[in-house]
Amino acid sequence: MSLSAGNGRLECAASCLFGLEGPLGNELRHMGMEDVRPETGRVGFRTDAAGLARANIRSRFAERILLELGRFPARSFDELFEGVRALPLEDWIGRESAFPVEGWSLSSALRSVPDCQSIVKKAAASRLGAKYGLAWLPETGPERRIRFSILNDECRIYLDSSGAALHKRGYRPAHNAAPLRETLAAAMVDIAGYRGRGELADPFCGSGTIAIEAALAAKGRAPGINRSFAAECWENVPAAVWRAEREAARAREFSGEYRIYAADIDARAVAMARENARRAGVERYIDFAVADARRFCRATENGVIVTNPPYGERMLEREGARELLRAFGAAWRATAWRLALLTSDAEAEALLGARAAKRRKLYNGTIKCALYLYGAEREGAGR
Repeated sequence: MSLSAGNGRLECAASCLFGLEGPLGNELRHMGMEDVRPETGRVGFRTDAAGLARANIRSRFAERILLELGRFPARSFDELFEGVRALPLEDWIGRESAFPVEGWSLSSALRSVPDCQSIVKKAAASRLGAKYGLAWLPETGPERRIRFSILNDECRIYLDSSGAALHKRGYRPAHNAAPLRETLAAAMVDIAGYRGRGELADPFCGSGTIAIEAALAAKGRAPGINRSFAAECWENVPAAVWRAEREAARAREFSGEYRIYAADIDARAVAMARENARRAGVERYIDFAVADARRFCRATENGVIVTNPPYGERMLEREGARELLRAFGAAWRATAWRLALLTSDAEAEALLGARAAKRRKLYNGTIKCALYLYGAEREGAGR
């Protein structure tokens, strides 16, 4: 059954890192999306062509915006093949379009992802070949990437409207690897409650991702305003729609002065962070410094620290990271600042010397982490 809605309405899903479904759902509602439904690792919603463009341009927390072409039971390879072949793929994939296939399967009878990938590809080729009267599809035209998910024996078939993942904002070069995705950094800033008022600090700034995302959020600048998307080549989403949504996004930007502080003990990291901020167009809103987090001290009486300190995966690195966290905790407790700290270390509260008011389970890629949230009262401080 095709779930691409009629009357210009489209059934879509926004994929995300585990733990970000709530913030992403709220974001999509604020964008005017309909029937928003948070699920595990994704949020379903309905919209039109303009909404699909808007979600790509403005979402801070989504990894991809996917157009759902259909869903059906897939308990066998035959069901998978017939389910895909029954979908109106020709409405979105042209006779010369390339259509690579990617996907995943969990808690289902069909466990082999490569086999499922092959079946979906064959079924799509069978459907398109029959519709276009071709025994062989050239696939020399624009790419239309098919993505599938199989969960509890139900398959969903999507068309990827984003292209490169949405966490790739364009301000961080591919060769500059960083331990924190832009989407997760943006969510940390949002969960910490920073909206451009007061001061925000990241004393372990690394490549500057948290500070940059904080500045983008404070300004209301759409993270995808300067990048391109796969669906910009779709005939079903006119170029005028993309122009209008970009203009609307620019009109939402604020003009103000913001107090964002980013520091790291590594001078090379700070230089990289400053350059990334320049690429993002927010360098003037961030005060960069080479400084030791173990001696964190700000003249401002209070503010919010949003940070992702290093957590070593090897034993020796882990011990060093714990000592660093313990020393930072002592410096932080001497202030009145709030704190939102992401780490995979289950002993973080003991190391910081304070019990968190709240904890949010999040995933940094495949690493299970927790975001420890401390308010002004800092329950249990000094223990």
